[in-house]
Amino acid sequence: MATTLDQTIDQKQESWLSAKLGSQTFWVLAAVVLACIFLSFATDSFATSKNLYNITRNVTFVAIIALGMTLVIITGGIDLSVGSVLCLCSMVLGVVMHAGYSIEVGIIASIATALVIGAFHGVLIAYLGMPPFVVTLGMLSIARSLAMVASGNTVVFEFGPDQAKLLSLGGGAWFFGIANPVLYMIVLALLTGFILRWTRFGRHIYAIGGNEHAATLTGVPVRPIKVAVYMISSLSAGIAGIIQTGWLGAITTNIGSGLELQVIAAAVIGGAALAGGVGTAFGALVGAALIEIIRNSLGLLGINAFWQGCFIGGAILVAVLFDRLRKFRQNQ
Repeated sequence: MATTLDQTIDQKQESWLSAKLGSQTFWVLAAVVLACIFLSFATDSFATSKNLYNITRNVTFVAIIALGMTLVIITGGIDLSVGSVLCLCSMVLGVVMHAGYSIEVGIIASIATALVIGAFHGVLIAYLGMPPFVVTLGMLSIARSLAMVASGNTVVFEFGPDQAKLLSLGGGAWFFGIANPVLYMIVLALLTGFILRWTRFGRHIYAIGGNEHAATLTGVPVRPIKVAVYMISSLSAGIAGIIQTGWLGAITTNIGSGLELQVIAAAVIGGAALAGGVGTAFGALVGAALIEIIRNSLGLLGINAFWQGCFIGGAILVAVLFDRLRKFRQNQ
């Protein structure tokens, strides 16, 4: 029997609605909206312009790194070194500028450090077959140790003649009063989303995560793409380190400590599957937003901050459970 135009439209609408209701990112976004509404009524300080400004600025550092982490997770990998890489890149920037070099030289040195680390990860994982967990866990220790060596384990807070430029880069608000880190996050999210959705490179990333063996047989350059993905992950940590240095105005060797947990949590909560093949840039932002709202709400509601890990860990478990249930339904 022929399908009418109205039936076709109804099927598309049902398909769209089913896809949204079955999307983990959709439910996390709903949780973020509901949490914001609840906190706006439950506290007097959540919906203030100052608090919202702090939330949007604080979420950017986790979100920027989560964008790179999402690409890694889509391929079925993991990067545990991002917190230490952020620390090392920040320290390289600070030490170079403290020595009297310009901010441009400092940024180039910091970015180059991130890319070298990412390439090192990629070669060991893609070409030598070493487990991502082991490689990046080792770099977690190595990078932070190198940061201590570079700074003599001291605080760096003097950045030479371009110090004002650095502080403005990370702590300023150049357009419409929006904090610069937020603008950087939006631009990087749009770029990441475009790469994943509209480029061959993005399709290859999903193909590798879906079935690496099949991707190899169909001619996907698996090894070079894996190297590129880990370079992007380290690059995102380096960029976040540069921005955070300008925001804080000082660098310590414990900066970024434990950040890898929040970043992985943001990506997974936002819908990236640890088994690979699933993940979006928007999901990384939503996951990072939920984590920051949890952190912010604990203080506003008078809850001990030590509960933060429980809430984040619980959110990770719920996200993974949601993914397993979704796959179970698909297999039925």
